[in-house]
Amino acid sequence: MLLTKKSSGGAGAYPSAFVHSLRRGLQHALPTVDRRAFLRRSGLGLGVGLAATQLSLVKKAQAATGGSIDGTGKIEVKRTVCTHCSVGCATDAVVENGVWVRQEAVFDSPINLGAHCAKGAALREHGHGEYRLRHPMKLVNGKYQRISWDQALDEITARMKELRDASGADSVYFVGSSKHNNEQAYLLRKFVSFWGSNNCDHQARICHSTTVAGVANTWGYGAMTNSYNDMQNSKVALYIGSNAAEAHPVSMLHMLHAKETGCKMIVVDPRFTRTAAKADEYVRIRSGTDIPFLFGLLYHIFKNGWEDKQYINDRVYGMDAVKADVLAKWSPDKVEEACGVKEDQMFKVAKMLHDNNPGTIVWCMGQTQHTIGNAMVRASCILQLALGNVGKSGGGTNIFRGHDNVQGATDVGPNPDSLPGYYGLAEGSWKHFAATWGVDFDWIKGRYTEGNMTKPGLTVSRWIDGVLENNEAIDQNSNLRGVFFWGHAPNSQTRGLEMKRAMDKLDLLVVVDPYPSATAAMAAMPGKPEDLNPKRAVYLLPAATQFETSGSCTASNRSLQWREKVIEPLWESRTDHMIMYQFAQKLGFDKELVKNYKMQKVKGMDEPVPEDILREINKCVWTIGYTGQSPERLKAHMRNMQAFDVKTLKCKGTVVDKETGYDMTGDYFGLPWPCYGTPELKHPGTANLYDTSRHVMDGGGNFRANFGVEREGVSLLAADGSYSKGADITTGYPELDHVLLKKLGWWDELTEAEQKAAEGKNWKTDPSGGQIRVFMKNHGCHPFGNAKARAVVWNFPDAIPQHREPIYGTRPDLVAKYPSHDDQKNRWRLPILYKSLQAKNVENKLYEKFPLIMTSGRLVEYEGGGEETRSNPWLAELQQEMFVELNPAAAVARGIRNGERVWVSTPTGARLNVQALVTERVGPDTVFLPFHFSGRWQGQDMKAYYPDGAMPVVRGEAINTATTYGYDIVTMMQETKTTICNVEKA
Repeated sequence: MLLTKKSSGGAGAYPSAFVHSLRRGLQHALPTVDRRAFLRRSGLGLGVGLAATQLSLVKKAQAATGGSIDGTGKIEVKRTVCTHCSVGCATDAVVENGVWVRQEAVFDSPINLGAHCAKGAALREHGHGEYRLRHPMKLVNGKYQRISWDQALDEITARMKELRDASGADSVYFVGSSKHNNEQAYLLRKFVSFWGSNNCDHQARICHSTTVAGVANTWGYGAMTNSYNDMQNSKVALYIGSNAAEAHPVSMLHMLHAKETGCKMIVVDPRFTRTAAKADEYVRIRSGTDIPFLFGLLYHIFKNGWEDKQYINDRVYGMDAVKADVLAKWSPDKVEEACGVKEDQMFKVAKMLHDNNPGTIVWCMGQTQHTIGNAMVRASCILQLALGNVGKSGGGTNIFRGHDNVQGATDVGPNPDSLPGYYGLAEGSWKHFAATWGVDFDWIKGRYTEGNMTKPGLTVSRWIDGVLENNEAIDQNSNLRGVFFWGHAPNSQTRGLEMKRAMDKLDLLVVVDPYPSATAAMAAMPGKPEDLNPKRAVYLLPAATQFETSGSCTASNRSLQWREKVIEPLWESRTDHMIMYQFAQKLGFDKELVKNYKMQKVKGMDEPVPEDILREINKCVWTIGYTGQSPERLKAHMRNMQAFDVKTLKCKGTVVDKETGYDMTGDYFGLPWPCYGTPELKHPGTANLYDTSRHVMDGGGNFRANFGVEREGVSLLAADGSYSKGADITTGYPELDHVLLKKLGWWDELTEAEQKAAEGKNWKTDPSGGQIRVFMKNHGCHPFGNAKARAVVWNFPDAIPQHREPIYGTRPDLVAKYPSHDDQKNRWRLPILYKSLQAKNVENKLYEKFPLIMTSGRLVEYEGGGEETRSNPWLAELQQEMFVELNPAAAVARGIRNGERVWVSTPTGARLNVQALVTERVGPDTVFLPFHFSGRWQGQDMKAYYPDGAMPVVRGEAINTATTYGYDIVTMMQETKTTICNVEKA
């Protein structure tokens, strides 16, 4: 008898219990194989189609119109997005009777093409994970005890009010999350603003803050210029500080397709990675010497006249000064001395970049996490500008971000130096948002300590110093006394020993997370008696995952995708935006927080509707074009993924969404920002930034006029004849405002209502979007102007990127030649050490006691701090041990064999007990440790300090327990990629 099912799902659908059991078993055995996948993989043609339709074990769940597999319940398929890295892989979740039973990678997704990495394939476990935090808890006498939500909310807000009254709003610090969706990230920044502080931050500070600052100050926007997909159009790709094969595995699909059509792949890394294994050319450099390498390439490019002279003339400011600096300082012998690469290989790589056009460059945290990360990033940008590779398909700077929504959280979330959309903290910005939020500007101002409303807050990388630093040295009234870890892993931050001390000194520590995170165990673990604040209160609040709510997330390529809610919040978990609203109710600003939103019931409680939060974002974030991506447009894209081209992301032909009638013709998938104007303008999004070969209403553009119109008598605007396709202004021009629109004679093209709204405003604060509409649609011009990119950035400490040795290094000879910055008395409210500490380390000959360079990176099995993924049994089985990679020469010198236990020690006094992996992946002077581990502390298992039943399956030493002091001078990015250590047999 055929294994078929009646569409009604009623009685008689199955002939016997045996057949029912067989079908269930087969479905679980082949949980991700649907009919289409079966046909594709087997190669079966139409001749067997009829037979295949009778194999319901490979039939898509949604083919059933009325019921579940046993005919008793309801089956739904919810489209969501992986919550791990920033690639943005789409997944269809099959939900039966409210239970998530299956998942399938979306074959129609132009981003992941039906593929998943190990983490993505195990998403369902994250939604139903048995090691999650299930109930609110409080630390009592060293043990976590279950409490009610009412008790938690009452006690936490009471303590917050006490701290505010005694020490001001700035005494409480909010660490947000790159796991929040855009709506939650935005709402948290709004929440902290209404609390009355700029003391908030999130993961981007410690992963790509140097990218955002360095790239934005070079040409306008601090984000990936092109896309993973567009790399299929590249002829050469330079990966530097990126191990994409493990950190962004699915992105490699596009690179491997490019290689099939002749793209040359170059990988530059201190370690021979899985990405390097795919390279045409692998270059090993000493960690921290990206600038000598990049400028060493420029030396050969300039010497041989390989730079794009016309492009530089038309679109780049300051390249002559860079050329002079490079030729004077980075001759081949100096390059080899600094980074260890010989002249012949440097020339070979430079020639590969010149001979293969267009070319792209990829970097990740291997380049950003340094005390000179901002300069390294700018050196990469300058290389691409010299080659004329920015603003073209197959070129650009493809910056791979870390978490699934770290891009979106950076764009609209809790940054200490900006409001959503990178609006500054000047009064004009606050008034713009006050108008959008429907609250009085003076009411917000009154929430702040006088003078602090326009002052950037502390950074998450240095919240430790906000607690431990002498009060007179801090540029705010009080030290930090309370900290919220709202979806953030503490083991992803440096100086773990000092972090433990800071946690113990707090009055209030709150963890809001689906998992208790390493914060819970660190807080409960006994520390030094003199550090413990006897009045400290520690709480754990169970947050829902992104599969238990809906909302948008922004992939690294700036495309937005809408996640459908897969399941209801499990156990006692609540969504992050519900928790924010409930805190606001207790703190007295709930009505202001949700004034513009409808409320919906979830488990009988109110929460803001995510679509309404996005609509509010659409009404105010004009700067970076988060205004055109309405919920309706995003949802239409998610339902019609098959409509978009894999290489260009553009909609193929005319495609109309059947559900809404929305016409997606011309759109780029996910409406990658900037998607300018109102949704009604129908800007298609921008797949490749700064591309003058396209009309601005087709995603074209040019470099941003964000730094004035001239510098020392030299124009900063684009040259005559350099403009985006079809523009009515055929030379450089400043950014748009009401004055410029009037001078051009285009003001009357605004409607009467638009004129009233736009009077006295610029394109970033005009609430009508009318200025943008007229400038772009009617005249083909870009609202942010048309300027030259800056090879020289005069507002940074080093106008031209300079190599500086790390504060903790193994080369005292080079410290003398390339010293660090001068110490600073006040950066981001705190003093910071550079040259004095570096000199002290050399004087104490730490390079002799700790002769190995210690660097860190990712593994394919885990993500971030690792608490979520190490709590997933399917992933935990794949990687069970924290380890150190050690070169055979270094191992032999220390009597260490592969697989043995060793101690890794650093100048902080920390000692990590890990397993030795003896391998030539690293050079004799370098060791590598992954950064995803926690749960062990200098040899001690921390299992006893987690809440019962909520500890990760795999626990190991956190490398950041042992990492040292060091921060980027522009952004306070932590130094994790270059410090020093020793390794000895345990």
